[in-house]
Amino acid sequence: MRRTPRWAVVVVAVLAVAATLRFAVFRPRPIPVDVAIVEAGTVEETITNTRAGTVKARLRAKLSPQIGGRVVELPYRKGAHVGPGALLLRLDDSVQKAQVRLAQEQVRTAGSQANEACLAAELAERELQRGQALAKDGIESPQALDALESGRDRARAACQAARATLDQARAQVGVAEAELALTTVRADFAGVVADCSTEVGEWITPAPPGVPIPAVLDLIDPGSVYVSAPIDEVDSERVRPGQEVRVTVDSRPGEKLLGRLVRVAPYVLDVLEQNRTVEVEVDLADPKSAEHLLPGTSADVEVILARRDGVPRIPTAAIAEGGKVLVLREGRLVERTVVTGMRNWQYAEVGSGVTVGDRVVVVRDSPDIKAGALARAKGAK
Repeated sequence: MRRTPRWAVVVVAVLAVAATLRFAVFRPRPIPVDVAIVEAGTVEETITNTRAGTVKARLRAKLSPQIGGRVVELPYRKGAHVGPGALLLRLDDSVQKAQVRLAQEQVRTAGSQANEACLAAELAERELQRGQALAKDGIESPQALDALESGRDRARAACQAARATLDQARAQVGVAEAELALTTVRADFAGVVADCSTEVGEWITPAPPGVPIPAVLDLIDPGSVYVSAPIDEVDSERVRPGQEVRVTVDSRPGEKLLGRLVRVAPYVLDVLEQNRTVEVEVDLADPKSAEHLLPGTSADVEVILARRDGVPRIPTAAIAEGGKVLVLREGRLVERTVVTGMRNWQYAEVGSGVTVGDRVVVVRDSPDIKAGALARAKGAK
């Protein structure tokens, strides 16, 4: 029997080792990729604001007294809850109270003078009646009767003048009381004192006629909170009151608040020539959630235009230009072209190209993630 040459055995051994190294050690490792499973779910068509919106309050009043003076009373501080009509600020009102007392004394004086004048008018009327009776008997002369009539008329006029003076004095009391009311600031509605920029003992400087005194109090009704946001002008015809809205605020990361669109501005803001927008207003569905939102907080709105339930969907981020997606099948990436329907920034409805259960690549953060590459889902071994 012919022996196999030793060199042939060595060559076969080397080839076997090389093959082992090729397929075991130097074999390309699968690329870990982020995948999402195609599933049946809800897809919505939405639009969002172009710039950050703002949480506002419909009932918000920046208050100041109508006259200047020294602050003598501040019953409530920042953060205090107050009811309608609550006293928020009082100025020194000693002069105004003295004017009220003076006006009231003038009413009493005018009242006494009116009583005196009207009693005199009644007396003159009785004297005239006696004179007329005497004139019928030929005792009273016509000249004396004329004098009695003139005296009666003068007394009546004096009574009327005294009563007019009394009415004027009473009106002056009203003026004095109105001036006294100017020394106080009261809440027109229930709310929270958001800010107070004065202190007891400080002077509030009066302003020139026609110029309001700068506000020293800020009153907000937490129950009137809403969200105002700008929508791009190209979407102005697609939004209308009553549409469902989701709101996100920076102070509550990860939380979405439901609401309704209640107003669409009837005009386009063109302050920024390259970014014209339409303002929309949103009321939150949960009043308790709205009460805890601080006016001035930035917010984003997502208006839901349409919704489809139970349709195949994939993350919108998985779709590349031309509708191309990468599907992970049997450890290798396969490129497919999908036909999409309704979509938003999160999900897209899939009509064809993939089926429920397929795994599609969501993130393409490496040039190695391409069709034909070996891959595995992240987290899988």
